[in-house]
Amino acid sequence: MKKPFIADISLLFVTLVWGMTFVLVQNAIDFLAPFAFNGIRFFSAAILLFLCLIIFERGQLKKLNVKVAASGFFIGFWLFLGYVTQTIGLLYTTTSKAGFITGLSVVLVPLFSMFILKQFPSRNAVIGVLIATIGLFLLTMTDVSAMNIGDGFVFICAVSFALHIIFTGKFAHQYPTLLLTVIQIFTVGFLSIISSFLFEDWKQSLRADVLLSKDVLIALIVTSVFATAIAFFIQTNFQKYTSATRVALIFAMEPVFAAITGYYWAEERLTYSALFGCSLIFMGMIFAELPAKKIPLFRKRNSIEG
Repeated sequence: MKKPFIADISLLFVTLVWGMTFVLVQNAIDFLAPFAFNGIRFFSAAILLFLCLIIFERGQLKKLNVKVAASGFFIGFWLFLGYVTQTIGLLYTTTSKAGFITGLSVVLVPLFSMFILKQFPSRNAVIGVLIATIGLFLLTMTDVSAMNIGDGFVFICAVSFALHIIFTGKFAHQYPTLLLTVIQIFTVGFLSIISSFLFEDWKQSLRADVLLSKDVLIALIVTSVFATAIAFFIQTNFQKYTSATRVALIFAMEPVFAAITGYYWAEERLTYSALFGCSLIFMGMIFAELPAKKIPLFRKRNSIEG
C-alpha cells in the first residue's frame, strides 16, 4: 500500500476525531474558559508525548538543537494564533460564519504553497478545492450578515491554520516527528496558559469543582489524548508523504463530521442545504484524489499532484 494513501487515510482519521470532539469542547467551555481549557488540554498532551519520547524514542533527544526548537515553536505559534483568533472572533460573530471563514484555509493552503513551498496544485486539486469551498458555504452559512470585526479575527485564524499546515509539511521532512510534535504542542499549551492568566479569571478555572465536573473532565481527557497528542503526532508524521493542498482538503471534512456528530449526539438539525454542502465537500476531496489525465493547471517540474 502506497504511503500517500496511508497518509491521507490517517489524516482523515484525525479529522474525524476533531469533528467528533467538537460537541465535547463546546459543552466544556461553558464551564471552563477557552484559553484555560486549551492550556490544560495542550500542556497535558505535551506531557504525555514527552513521556512517550523518553520511553520509546529517547535517541531523538540527542537531535534537539536550536533549529529544531525554533521550528517546533514556529509551527506551534501558528497553531496557537489560530485558536486565539478563532476564540476572540466568536465573541463578535456567529458560529456559522466562523465555521465558513475558518474553512477558507482550504483555499489559502494551495495559494501559500505556491509562494512558500513552490508547490503547484494540479487541475483536479484546484477544482476539488473550489467544490469543497462551495460545500463549506452551504454547510455553515445558515445566516448571511454584514462583515464585522469578529470575521476579521476568524480570517486571521484561517490564515494561521493554513500556515500551520504549510510549515508542518516543510519541517516534518527535516526533524524527528515525535520531538517536533512535543515542542509545538508544548508551545501551544504554554502560550494558552499565559493568555488565560492575562485575559481570563484563572482562579475560577483552577477550582476543583470546575476541573472535575463531568463535562470538563471527559472533554479534557478525550481531547488531550486523542484530539491533540495522537492527532498532531499523526499529522506531523504523515504530512511528509502528501501535499499541503490534500491535507487542507481532508481537514475540510471536519465540519462535516462535526455536523454529523451534532445531529446524533446533540440532536442538532441538519438542513437540506447542509446535507448538500457535506456531499460537495466529500466530492471535492475525492475529485482531488483522481489522477489528472490532462495537462496540469500549472506546468512546472516540481508540481505536486493534489
